[in-house]
Order: sequence, then C-alpha cells, then structure tokens
Amino acid sequence: MKILFAEDDQKLGKMTTHLLKTQTPFQIEWTTNGKQALELATHYDFDLLILDWMLPEISGLEICKKLRKDGFKGPILMLTARDSINHRVEGLEAGADDYLIKPFDFSELAARIKVLNRRNFAPLQDEIITIEDLSYNRTNFSLCRENEQIILTQRELQLFDLLVKNRGIVLTREVIFERVWGIESEVTSNAVEAYVKNLRKKIDPPNQRTYIKSVRGVGYTIEK
Repeated sequence: MKILFAEDDQKLGKMTTHLLKTQTPFQIEWTTNGKQALELATHYDFDLLILDWMLPEISGLEICKKLRKDGFKGPILMLTARDSINHRVEGLEAGADDYLIKPFDFSELAARIKVLNRRNFAPLQDEIITIEDLSYNRTNFSLCRENEQIILTQRELQLFDLLVKNRGIVLTREVIFERVWGIESEVTSNAVEAYVKNLRKKIDPPNQRTYIKSVRGVGYTIEK
C-alpha cells in the first residue's frame, strides 16, 4: 500500500512518517507543501492520501476537491485541528472518506488507514503495457519478451515500472533516485546510472535499439 502524506508540521510529519515506515508495511511519501502534494497525487499512483487541511499554497481541502473532480477514486483521510461539525461536514462533502482530529494517537491513524484500505479494495484487472516485443503486466509485475520472462531484481523492477508509467516523459536522475530509493537512502545517486545499465542489459535485444533513452545532462525516458 502506497500512501501520500501531506503535513507541513515538521515535527508531526517526521514522527508520523517514521512510525508508518517502521511499524506498518506501508510505503510513505511525505511532503510539506500543498502544491507538491497535488502534483504528486496527479502524476503518481497512490493507494491512499492523508492530507492536512491547512497546507501551504494549496489547502488539503482544495486538493481533495480538485482530485475528486479529476476522477481520483482512492481513499482520502483528512487531518485537521478543526473539530466543529461544520468543518467535518465540509471535509466530507469535498470528497474526504474520513476525518481525524489533531492531536491524534498513532494507533488510531494506523487503524483508520487499514479500514479505508479494506473499504476501498477491489480486484484489479490486468494492466498490460506493450512496448514493441516487451509485454509488461503492472498487476503482477511480470515482464516478458516474446513469452519468455525477464527476471528483474526488486530495484530494477521499481525503476522499470517508474519509467514505463511515465513513458514519453523525461525523468531527471534526482526524481528517479527519490522515487525508487527515497531521499533518506544511504546509497548515492550514482546508483541510478548503475541500475539503468544493468536494466538495459536485461531488456534490450542484442544489437538493436535501446528501450531506455538517455537525455544528456537530464535523465532517462522510455518513448511512447
């Protein structure tokens, strides 16, 4: 389960992110800015959003309204210090699925996340992406060339999935590093180049074009 957590309180954000990473199986992406939260939620796949009501630049309430208008179907949990009935109703009418009042106990937050995940679970249809002779199933994360499976490591698969989801878009090395390894990773950003090289060895047909294109000084892309 991949969660976007938008909270501008540094102390609360760091503590909650740490607890979610160490005490739950969830993957967490934390941002302190409403504009960035909206961009992340728009361009990347998250299973659940946790939005603070009062975010800088764009409020959590406005993010919720915008995403619902644009067709986002995932669960949204709103965090706020506002505890009046009117505010709760306003948040729910904006499209939030649940509402948690600050300050909150971490165990309650974790429980609400699990409930929202169960409530919104539905069987997925296979999502197959075909790139020339490559066939990639994003439901079971299998990659084949002409019905022969290509075995990738977990990091290689994360890298390939990120590039495939954003094919036609040049992703910078910094973005790739943050999305695949995380900004708190102890490995260096040189890992991006090394993993791209290893991935190419596995997916590129001998003596033919490469699927992953390098953009000098910027990053990498898979063309549409």
